[in-house]
Amino acid sequence: MKNILLIFLTLIVNISFAQTEEPENKIVTNNFVKNYNNNDYKAIFSMFADVMQNTLPEDKTNEYFSNLKTEVGNITNIEFLKYENGSYASYKTDFERTVFTLYISIDKNSKINGLLIKPYIEENVTNNLSENNLITKNQSEIIFDKIKPFPNNTQISIAIIKDGKVGYYGVKKSKDTIFSIENRKSIFEIGSISKVFTSTLLANFVINKKIKLNDNINDYLKIPFKNNTKVSFINLANHTSGLPRLPSNLDLTKTNPENPYKEYKEKNLEEYLAKYLELSNKGAYQYSNLGVGLIGYTLSEIEKSTYENLLQNKIFSKYNMQNSTTDIKNVKGNLVKGLNNEGKEIPNWEFSVLAGAGGILSTVEDLSKFAIAQFDCSNKELKLTRKKTFEVNENMDVGLGWHILKSQSKNLWYWHSGGTGGYSSSMVIDTKIKNGIVILSNVSAFNPNMRNIDKLCFELMKTLEEK
Repeated sequence: MKNILLIFLTLIVNISFAQTEEPENKIVTNNFVKNYNNNDYKAIFSMFADVMQNTLPEDKTNEYFSNLKTEVGNITNIEFLKYENGSYASYKTDFERTVFTLYISIDKNSKINGLLIKPYIEENVTNNLSENNLITKNQSEIIFDKIKPFPNNTQISIAIIKDGKVGYYGVKKSKDTIFSIENRKSIFEIGSISKVFTSTLLANFVINKKIKLNDNINDYLKIPFKNNTKVSFINLANHTSGLPRLPSNLDLTKTNPENPYKEYKEKNLEEYLAKYLELSNKGAYQYSNLGVGLIGYTLSEIEKSTYENLLQNKIFSKYNMQNSTTDIKNVKGNLVKGLNNEGKEIPNWEFSVLAGAGGILSTVEDLSKFAIAQFDCSNKELKLTRKKTFEVNENMDVGLGWHILKSQSKNLWYWHSGGTGGYSSSMVIDTKIKNGIVILSNVSAFNPNMRNIDKLCFELMKTLEEK
């Protein structure tokens, strides 16, 4: 069944269609619907012109429509829309469980020589997403292009924020076919986007004068650091502390590869700081999960609270993020299962003492609330997280948590991505014109095509700037 969807997509573009009058198209389309609803896929195959039959043999035709029926059910209503490119008719097609656009082209013998089924998209939606869950045709094509390489059972959940208003779009790949679904409330691991929330907690402590950004964390912990090494909050937040990506006493080759952080506890972190702490390239940008995890741990010690409680009390409740947590036992909604490279479900990661580096589970609905809050220029703690603290290169600065992209647009973009064993995510905002994209997925961070999630995020963001 692999690549059947791709065959359908290319048939429309590669075939030279004949012009056909609507009455003939109507007869063919009605017969197609009747045969589909009657599970008579052999009859559908008999409606194909030679070029279609050669490209999609009868067994593949039967397999494709059987899978389609399983996923979306019968056709309940069909409405003619228009002729596109002067060659094929398009129809808004209501299935029992979704709405697609059906494109059919016929030759002079009333045989189907072009067929495409794809998610229905309203016309003239370009700049108004508000509450309608709608995307533009260009955005749809970008989404489907980036998702094609991923395994079956992949889910992508997207929030598109335009002029401060948000709309949602979700897709799922099943049986080598991509369908639109409703998943704005579905819960995913957000991975390193958690670092933005840890830095927001840090900013909260600074604004409330509990600490200063340039303070050393040594002054707030009872642990003696090896060689009395000093480590500051600001250097941890912008990845210039010199700390490695992971602590040296976290040996991923000896841990459970499907849940590598679970058994790394407070005692292990304290042991690292006291016995193994080493800094390299201090003052240079060196991305560190350990560093941001250490911020979360230190703030929890200062407040005598858990990292989870800090998030709930200072961020999630403030922005009405009701489906966000670091504790999988608190998940009440639909948890999307993470996938490995082959598309098989794998266990969720549990971060323990390093939760501040990547331990949050959330939804695009919740994250879009947090993104929109960034547009409030009077919010001091969020504004502080976006303030430049270090220049990485001519294309990127770092704030507190946020990476500040200088070359993607005429405006600054504030961005962070995330990845765990079963999930990948990406989030970008433009506070000047109040645009943003949030993407959560169950694509493994180890999937060779996982960069498509960031590419999708940036390409969708660029569509919001188009006139």
